[in-house]
Amino acid sequence: MRIDKFLKVSRILKRRTVAGDACKAGKVSVNGRDVKPAYQLKAGDVVELAFAAGSLKFRVLQLKETVKKDEAAELYEIIKD
Repeated sequence: MRIDKFLKVSRILKRRTVAGDACKAGKVSVNGRDVKPAYQLKAGDVVELAFAAGSLKFRVLQLKETVKKDEAAELYEIIKD
């Protein structure tokens, strides 16, 4: 699954275009490398998303095309540094 689609489906970011813009701006890295919106994400990848107020680091647990709102958090686990 593409990284921009995962960020939208998991509801980490509201829209896929916002996720794509974040990737293009260098704010999204997977396993320590900056990625483009078309990067193919796999279960087990560690994603770091940089925000103005800090960053969010999480591990991808599973990939699904669609999920209900209350099941979205099951797709990833947040990693505390």
